[in-house]
Amino acid sequence: MVDLLQSIIPPALFFSAPLIFTAIGGVFSERSGVVNIGLEGLMVMGAFVGVVFNLTFADALGAWTPWISILVAMVVSAIFSLIHAVASITFRAEQVVSGVAINFLALGLGVFLTKQWYDKGQTDMVSKPFYTTDIPLLSDIPVLGPILFQGIYLTSYLAIALAFIAWYVLYKTPFGLRLRAVGEHPMAADTNGISVYKMRYMAVFLSGAFGGLGGSVFALTIALNFSHATIVGQGFMALAAVIFGKWHPLGAMGAALFFGFAQSLSVISAGIPFLEDVPQVYLLIAPYILTILALAGFIGRAEAPKANGVPYIKGNR
Repeated sequence: MVDLLQSIIPPALFFSAPLIFTAIGGVFSERSGVVNIGLEGLMVMGAFVGVVFNLTFADALGAWTPWISILVAMVVSAIFSLIHAVASITFRAEQVVSGVAINFLALGLGVFLTKQWYDKGQTDMVSKPFYTTDIPLLSDIPVLGPILFQGIYLTSYLAIALAFIAWYVLYKTPFGLRLRAVGEHPMAADTNGISVYKMRYMAVFLSGAFGGLGGSVFALTIALNFSHATIVGQGFMALAAVIFGKWHPLGAMGAALFFGFAQSLSVISAGIPFLEDVPQVYLLIAPYILTILALAGFIGRAEAPKANGVPYIKGNR
């Protein structure tokens, strides 16, 4: 039984981490009242920047390369997300359309620059990705150690820790209260001296940073290079996790863990008795089918922030 759990849990955490990072970003954005369909594009930008930076500076930065790569990807994706912020907050454009534009722009820009810089449709494989490791002391715990703390990626536990930090920020700090206020009733928040535009810009900026973090972690742990097919639906899964998790950081984390487990099925199926005879194609489409089923059965009972997707016009009471 321990061996079975050891073959299931680490891969599930491994596939969940990029979804958790990106879903947390989606929670911040949508809690402020800005719908962010562009999570996919933000992940694409993060993956592209993370891989290119890794390839460029691997020799100079050594073992620190993947960590610095994801930080750079966070910064660039956060700046890139400001396109969505300007369009949807300042110019009050349709937020769904703006998000879709971000998805197309990120992919087109990434593929174009890859072709220009590497003269082919994909980058080289990174030489300094993240590697699995055993967590000292914790990996020696009987039973739980081998399951949870051996052969894991540190990014998996970083994602879980970040979900709890996001929960604390949103629900236990003045910043979180103000952010949720502009997403629920922006007029009342404005009346109380809270800058709706400022809070929404900050929320979209954070969603860009977390989306870039998710994309770069995916690229440096799973894909190991960048092409047009590096991020295929991951951002939309993260968006589904936001909805499935009721726009709550810990709920989104739980949903992302579920979707990550579904993604890992195609990898771990050979070691699970009742899955080893299932055709691989069914296991590959399982994450998308489960995402659709989860939303189809849940979306009617999930209540979004009241001002989500509603542009705010200052002074309009």
